[in-house]
Formats: sequence, C-alpha cells, structure tokens
Amino acid sequence: MIVRHYRGSYEIEFCLTEGAFKEFPADSFVITDENVARLHGPAAPVSRPIFAVAPGEQSKSFQVVERLVDWLAESGASRNSTVVAWGGGVIGDLAGLVAAVYMRGIEFVQIPTTLLAMVDSSVGGKVGIDTGKGKNLVGAFWPPSQVRVAVGFLDTLDPRDWKSGMAEVIKYGLIMDEALFAQFEEMEWTSVEDWRPIVERCIELKRQVVEQDEFETLGLRATLNFGHTIGHAIEAATNYAGPSHGEAVAIGMVIETRLAERLGFCPSGTASRIAECLALQGLPYSAPPGLNPESLVEIMQRDKKATERRLAFSLLTRVGECKLFGGVPREEVLATLTNG
Repeated sequence: MIVRHYRGSYEIEFCLTEGAFKEFPADSFVITDENVARLHGPAAPVSRPIFAVAPGEQSKSFQVVERLVDWLAESGASRNSTVVAWGGGVIGDLAGLVAAVYMRGIEFVQIPTTLLAMVDSSVGGKVGIDTGKGKNLVGAFWPPSQVRVAVGFLDTLDPRDWKSGMAEVIKYGLIMDEALFAQFEEMEWTSVEDWRPIVERCIELKRQVVEQDEFETLGLRATLNFGHTIGHAIEAATNYAGPSHGEAVAIGMVIETRLAERLGFCPSGTASRIAECLALQGLPYSAPPGLNPESLVEIMQRDKKATERRLAFSLLTRVGECKLFGGVPREEVLATLTNG
C-alpha cells in the first residue's frame, strides 16, 4: 500500500517479524522502549546503535528529545542517517519528532509493535510530544520513509495495550465503516489470529483521509480525532497516570456522542450502542470518578481543533459518518460531562 504526501510517498509493507529489520541502511539508529527491547531484542540488528527509553507517555517530553538528539550526535548520525522507530505509539511520536528536528530533518522508518500504532499512529506523518499543558502540543508533520507492519509482534502484546488498540479500530468503524464496527458488536475479540485484514482495512481508511487532508486544513482529517478531544483531556487531567490512551479515547467516544445527541447532530441511542460494544470488548465507557468538568473544558480549549478558545469536536452524525463541528457551546459540553 502506498501513502502519498507533500514530500512524495511511502510504502506500508507487511512482513514477518524476522523481516522487520531487513535491508536497513548501515547508518540507521534504532529508538525503542525498554519493554520492546526486552521482549523482542533478538530481532533487532545488534550492529546498529539502539536507544531504549522508559515505556509510557512520560517519555514524550522535551527532556527525552534532548537526550535522543545528543545520542544521535554522539553516535555520529548525519543528515543521511535514518531513525528507526521500533515500538508503540509513544515511540513513533517521539522518534518521529527527533527525526524531524535533528539536523533540520532526517529520514525515519516506523516499525509499529502495538495494535494502536499499526492501525493509527504509524501512518499519516504526525509526530509530537506532550507538555504540562496538554498532549501533543509540540509536534510536526514529518512523514516516514516507510512503515513495516509485522502483525506477529501482537503475539506478545499486553492485554491492556491490546484493548487500547481495539478502541482505535472501533473508532474507524464508527467514523467511516459501519460494517467494520458491527463486527465488534457481535463478539469479543481476544485473539490476534487473522488480524491482518482488519489492520489493512484501518490503514486503508486512514490513507484515504490523510491523502485528502494531510495538514488538517479541510476538517476531514480532524474526524480521525473522534473521541480524542475528551480523551486527551482525561489523559492530561490524570497526568497520564490514569486511563491509557485507548481507554481514554473509548470514554471520549461515548461522551462526545452523548454531546452529539444533546445537540441534535446524532440519533438518540447511538452513545448507548457504542458503550455496549466497548463493554463487550472490555473497554471502559465512563469517565474516572473525581474529574472536574471545568478543568477538562479548560484543557479542551487548548486542543488543536479549537479556535480562539472556542470548542470544536469531531462528532458522529450516525454510525459510519463523522464531521467536525466548531463553536460548540461551553455550557453544553459542561452539562454533558456533568450528567455523564
């Protein structure tokens, strides 16, 4: 599969785990996390420099970016070198930003190891890190030169990380493909067997969007953030120590659909249908107790879709269709958060 972008194009290549590192340039530098290094270390090319950061969202920080840039410089990386992002969504975002800023930009390759990274974050060229004010507030559009998807990496995925990826898969069904969503309403998916067609379908759906609206100027790519406005706010409000990204997105999809129902954009009962599907897949669908709605709204006003601090959301109009709505009244959002 080929994804086209402003600098050219890149290939999504499906491969076996043992082929993930085949034919890399000699001057490639691998960035991963400690969990991936422990689980899959023998698969990595020992002749190439590898830097393993601490796992988790906390590694998406200025401090870690500085450490990685210094490591590249000390290791002799040049403008002709390639950064290899080997891991989940955190590693892809982090390593991609490092590649974007090192010597004003060098190539990088994505080797995603989680379901979430395979179906979503490794494709599209958005890279970034977090600050104390919000998630992904510092970033760039920096497409990879290639994405290598080895579904075999999913065999060792932690159950919680598996479910986080499931939330993103369900999201694609909700915003673009009702038949895909219906699959997850009918049964609980707990096995990675035969997952390649689902991964391919999600990547194809994302490819269609990012090729049409690469820089989020038309409102189309923003629909991929369905559930993320509230989800990111929940992550930030819990200092990234509460729900995982996928769990927060799952919660966000239900709350944002309740908001859409409240505003008359979406048929009544859609949020309950989503909540039932998420529950079947073992995902949460209600916000953790103790979160302050006012604080969540304050975080949302810093969301990239917001303009002049006016709230904007990607909301369902029905299952299988999503649109970006700007100028959503603050009081309606607060009421939805307060009333569940």
